[in-house]
Amino acid sequence: MTDPFATAAVRDRVLAGWTAAAVRLREDANAEEDLALGGYRGRLVVELAQNAADAAARAGVPGRLSFTLCRPDDGPGVLVAANTGAPLTAAGVQSLATLRASAKTDDAASVGRFGVGFAAVLAVTDEPMVLSRTGGVRFSRDDTADLVNRAAQASPDLADELRRRGGHVPVLRLPFPAEGVVPDGYDTAVVLPLRDDAAAEIVRDQLDAADDALLLALPALAEVRLDVHGGVRTLAGARERWYVLEREGRWTAEERHALLGDRPTEERRSLGWRVLWALPRSADAVVPRTVHAPTATDEPSSLPALLLASFPLDPTRRHVQPGPLADRVADEAAAAYVDLLRERARAGDDVLRLVPVGPGAGALDAALRERVLTRLPDAPVLHAVEDGTLVRPRDAVTLDGAAGDTPGVLATLAPLLSGLVAAPRFGRSALRALGVSLLGLSDLVEMLPDAATPEVWHERYEGLAPLADDPAAREALAALPVPLTDGRTVRGARGLLVLDAGPPVGGLTALGLRVVQAAAAHPLLLRLGAVAATARSLLENPATEAAVRASPDADDPDEVAAAVLGLVESAVADGSLRPGELPWLGLLALRDVEGDLAPASALALPGSEAARLLDPEEIREPAADLLDRWSRAALTAVGVLDGLGVAVAADVDLDAPPEDLAELDGFEEWAREAVAAGGVSAGELLAVRDLDVVRDGAWPQLLAHLASDPVLRRAMIEDVRVRDPRGAGRQLPSYTTWWLRRELALEGTVVTGASDVLDGLLDPAPSWVADLDPEMRRALGVLDGAVDAAMSPQVLATLLDRTSDHSREVSVGTCLALWRQLAEARLEGVEPPDRLRVLVGDGTQVVDAERAVVADDPRWLQRPDLGGIVVAPAGAAPALADLLDVALASDLAAGRVDQAGTSSPVPAAVRDVLPGAPASWCEHDELSVDGQPVDWWVDEDGGLHAATTDGLARALAWSTGRWAQRHLVAAVLADPADAVRLAVEAAAE
Repeated sequence: MTDPFATAAVRDRVLAGWTAAAVRLREDANAEEDLALGGYRGRLVVELAQNAADAAARAGVPGRLSFTLCRPDDGPGVLVAANTGAPLTAAGVQSLATLRASAKTDDAASVGRFGVGFAAVLAVTDEPMVLSRTGGVRFSRDDTADLVNRAAQASPDLADELRRRGGHVPVLRLPFPAEGVVPDGYDTAVVLPLRDDAAAEIVRDQLDAADDALLLALPALAEVRLDVHGGVRTLAGARERWYVLEREGRWTAEERHALLGDRPTEERRSLGWRVLWALPRSADAVVPRTVHAPTATDEPSSLPALLLASFPLDPTRRHVQPGPLADRVADEAAAAYVDLLRERARAGDDVLRLVPVGPGAGALDAALRERVLTRLPDAPVLHAVEDGTLVRPRDAVTLDGAAGDTPGVLATLAPLLSGLVAAPRFGRSALRALGVSLLGLSDLVEMLPDAATPEVWHERYEGLAPLADDPAAREALAALPVPLTDGRTVRGARGLLVLDAGPPVGGLTALGLRVVQAAAAHPLLLRLGAVAATARSLLENPATEAAVRASPDADDPDEVAAAVLGLVESAVADGSLRPGELPWLGLLALRDVEGDLAPASALALPGSEAARLLDPEEIREPAADLLDRWSRAALTAVGVLDGLGVAVAADVDLDAPPEDLAELDGFEEWAREAVAAGGVSAGELLAVRDLDVVRDGAWPQLLAHLASDPVLRRAMIEDVRVRDPRGAGRQLPSYTTWWLRRELALEGTVVTGASDVLDGLLDPAPSWVADLDPEMRRALGVLDGAVDAAMSPQVLATLLDRTSDHSREVSVGTCLALWRQLAEARLEGVEPPDRLRVLVGDGTQVVDAERAVVADDPRWLQRPDLGGIVVAPAGAAPALADLLDVALASDLAAGRVDQAGTSSPVPAAVRDVLPGAPASWCEHDELSVDGQPVDWWVDEDGGLHAATTDGLARALAWSTGRWAQRHLVAAVLADPADAVRLAVEAAAE
């Protein structure tokens, strides 16, 4: 076998050295073991890739590297790493076989610097081989041991050392020539027969872990092909998947002396420094969590980008060696990282996620973070909200809380805050680390200028509205400036009025209302304590009512009137206000036709019913400009009269009625009478106004108007329910009825042509009253000629008084009707009369009250000896006697029958028409009770007594409770044979 690299000479030199000084064997074996099991453990793929990159760089060709892990039918398999580039040379073989003596010392493009990386193969193999177009070389633990054993036969010291080490010898000190074929398309191949399955697993894990970091660390490699048991994966184009920023520089003589003076001799030949930062373009990419120098070290990194830098490493190549050189490279790395953020910011990226926050993952990471955060505040890496320009963190400001992360809020406030940047939740720690000024929302609100158009304020409210869901933000926003209709801008929305959409209303300042400018109105203000207002709600505002009541004395009453009428016009238009619903509006001072101020309720629309019916000296027309400017509907809603006005109230305290009721003519007197009747409060009250200013002679027309208008009619004909202290209710005539009865004095009059029915006791009503319907006439107290339930107590008292007049002729029928009404009315508080008209014989006669007696029942009508008779309906005698303060007949006589009669059977025919009739009765030739002759009686035991057939009929009817059938019974008694016909006819009644 040829030996192109003179490996025999290398072996001879090494064996000679070990033989001459066995301790060298120990040194070489220990050093190789330290590298294989320590510093280079787990770096097999990286070290092979690094050698391939150096080979490509030396050859000036694109580096291609292929890893093939194959598994034969038996054994753990073989790893073949083939690469393009400079082939193996004798110097290279010497480097492989010599610890810490790299053949790449003078190659500035070389990544390897110590000449010991190949030792990483010993973690998986004992028989590594390198094949190249120029030849091959192999290493073998067994072959090396064989040669050392032979040399030990001539060297006792070497034999002792070999025994001491248990036969363990270095693998990479004795090279052997090798032959083999390099895969097509490649210049060199490293062939590693794997030691065992564990070694195969190590290789597979490292191949699976290979990623873009390998290509970024070794730029000379354009492609890395990974074939693991037939599964092929290719790494290429890494820079298309990463944003890469590279910086490098050369040492000056002074820097070389200051920074490299304490480094190993070969490292002191370094020409300069190099830094590369790689940021993944995809959010799914994984950034290695270690610093690369340029390949992976064990130095942890928490920055979101991959760092490859020419840090000085310790002999294990796993850790950065602290010192001036490491500090200088860290400075350059930090400056480059800031440049990376500036570059990404210029590209439009948000770099807050790239800002280091929190503690470092290690000493080097902490040092890098500190250096980055020292530089970033002066770097323009933040985007201003207003126009996207880049600002330095030290010049930027952001908002605290949700305000800093709400686009609408930021867009709204950006024109007001120079350098305003967004503060997304994830980036707040970064902004604090950068020293960005943090402005609290309450401080910002205080800084907002008051001067702005309403439209601008609306836009600001729109932008700030998303913050209203946060209670703390609402508290801060509570001091927002708000423009009002009076031109002022006030701080704070609470209590302000926001008009709903509708016709514009002006002049509200005159009413003392703090109303938000319509163009500025926004729902945010409602959430901050403003009140949604309609024209109707503004009218109901206490300030409006106060302004209306004070309008006669206002500095500019016309301005107040215009403001109120504007609100009324809107409320009428949207259907929320009808005339009379806010009666105090009638107090609004308006100009009359003469230019004088008058309450709206003292004005009437020209041509209206009110103008026709009411006294023009008291009720004037409004000024012409009011009629031109405002609709009739608005003027009537504010109280100007069209027809007659009404006052409405509910739950009225009769001792302290509301002002608009108390001002009605005579209302307080009506209330006192209601209180005297036991009432303390009234339910709904509806009262017709202005009755005291009706034109002379207009009463017929006015009453006709009241009758035709449903509301006015109701105010007159419906009684008022008043409640006593216990809550019990009773009905009283309404105020309107009371007033009209008092004023017109028609109560107790009778419509024309009916007075004869009442024997002329009542006065005739005016002829026009007949044109009113009966319900209206009854409300006025006018009678239609019948003594019935329509009579009021006052009329009944009048009739009672007039029937006691000796000069009048009063029929029996009139007296009977009057007594019936008096009994049923149960009048209270009526003064008993001194004289009464009573029944005497077939007529009536006036007697002193003490000579009158109320008959308890029909029996007592036969006792004129007791006094003049007053007849009461059945069961009402006691009440009528109390009312008239006269005696009952039964109080004056015992009612005992004086003599016994002859018992006789009641005819069967009578019992047929009068079921329940007694079986017998007592027949008398002459019947007397208490010594007075009578025709019939029913004694206290229910016995029937009669002296005549007619008397028997009455006794039978009375005893059975069928007094109305007395005539039927009399007919049956007279002709029993005709009983059936009479019963049938009675049934048909």
